[in-house]
Amino acid sequence: MTTTQLQPMPDDWRRALAVVAHPDDLEYGCSAAIAAWTDEGREVAYVLATRGEAGIDTLEPERCGPLREREQRASAAVVGVPVVEFLDHRDGVIEYGTALRRDIAAAIRRHRPELVITLNHRDTWGGVAWNTPDHVAVGRATLDAAGDAGNRWIFPELTEQGLQPWDGVRWVAVAGSSTPTHAVDATPGMERAVRSLLEHRTYIEALTDEDPETYVRGFLTQHAEATGERFGGRPAVAFELFGR
Repeated sequence: MTTTQLQPMPDDWRRALAVVAHPDDLEYGCSAAIAAWTDEGREVAYVLATRGEAGIDTLEPERCGPLREREQRASAAVVGVPVVEFLDHRDGVIEYGTALRRDIAAAIRRHRPELVITLNHRDTWGGVAWNTPDHVAVGRATLDAAGDAGNRWIFPELTEQGLQPWDGVRWVAVAGSSTPTHAVDATPGMERAVRSLLEHRTYIEALTDEDPETYVRGFLTQHAEATGERFGGRPAVAFELFGR
């Protein structure tokens, strides 16, 4: 059986906006691509729906949220991302709906990206593991908000706030998809991807007893190499790309 090869991601763009639910969502697989893009002089900004305050069982949310926010900002800086915004939806109980779509559409209007990045919005991870409601809600709302951002009549209050419609989103790229279509060579950004995920040390130490660097390097390398089997043998980060 012939394996369908992944296509290179488009490169005729200057600005990207990544929208995900939690701190570390981007670092579990996207950071090598983002590091490569910022190296090329592209602008990337992050918007997170929550501060991940419900993510560590041994830490109360009021302590956990600020800590994970600091770790996320440090993590983004490693791969050349200077702007990290938080929408302050509640971790674990994000609701898909117009309020979430409006917040993401507002972020798209602020940043005016050509490429929007989000995480797997489907019910499962490849039919093997159940996805979380937060990922599903934010991923789907991001796909919808890419269109909402360009329509002045859907959220007219945004225009009244000075956020003019932005219909310049050309693609939405979904990371963690079980049906990817495109990929980015992970080799140039892999070391920074490892360092970026390691910035989430509090979360990782609560997640595994393994040495954090061993865990992080193993996880990212394994996934990049598996993706590379469909990308000419080069370790890669995969995306399902939706054109607009």
